[in-house]
Amino acid sequence: MGNGQKAQHKRERAKPGSQKSATSQLKTNEAARTTICQVCRNSFLCTVRQKALTEHAENKHQKKLEDCFPGFVEMPKK
Repeated sequence: MGNGQKAQHKRERAKPGSQKSATSQLKTNEAARTTICQVCRNSFLCTVRQKALTEHAENKHQKKLEDCFPGFVEMPKK
């Protein structure tokens, strides 16, 4: 019995549910994009800071934060 055969037996004996499947962060990140610019419809993560949104509004649209993101409330830092 060679090493390759031992490895194959080990794989066959493993329970199908016991192996960890690869998880992707992409769906979670996409779901967290809740802050949307009302001018260009660009989405930002829910953890974005007011400074970054202000820079976006001023640099990209020459507008104020309130014009691009009405009702924005910054999440408190933990």
